[in-house]
Amino acid sequence: MLYALICNDRPNSVELRQKTRPEHLAYLATLGDAVKLAGPFLNDAGDSVGTLMVIEAADQSTAATIAADDPYKKAGLFASVEIKPWRWVLKNPEAK
Repeated sequence: MLYALICNDRPNSVELRQKTRPEHLAYLATLGDAVKLAGPFLNDAGDSVGTLMVIEAADQSTAATIAADDPYKKAGLFASVEIKPWRWVLKNPEAK
């Protein structure tokens, strides 16, 4: 099943995000094909203020473990993380 991880950064945390970004990207690489899409939310100035990831996981508990192991989460970047089951309907390259 697919899960959307909706992560909101703590205020004034652009520097922490930039510092932790290489570890975050390396972690996502270890997840391989489980990561379907990922990228930052932006504010009006173009600064990253959160993250959206869609991952494939066996269940919500596994998705929560993936979110908890993210270096951004471990560094305290995220003020909140919401995990929702998600169905990819349009433009899904894996749809038959």
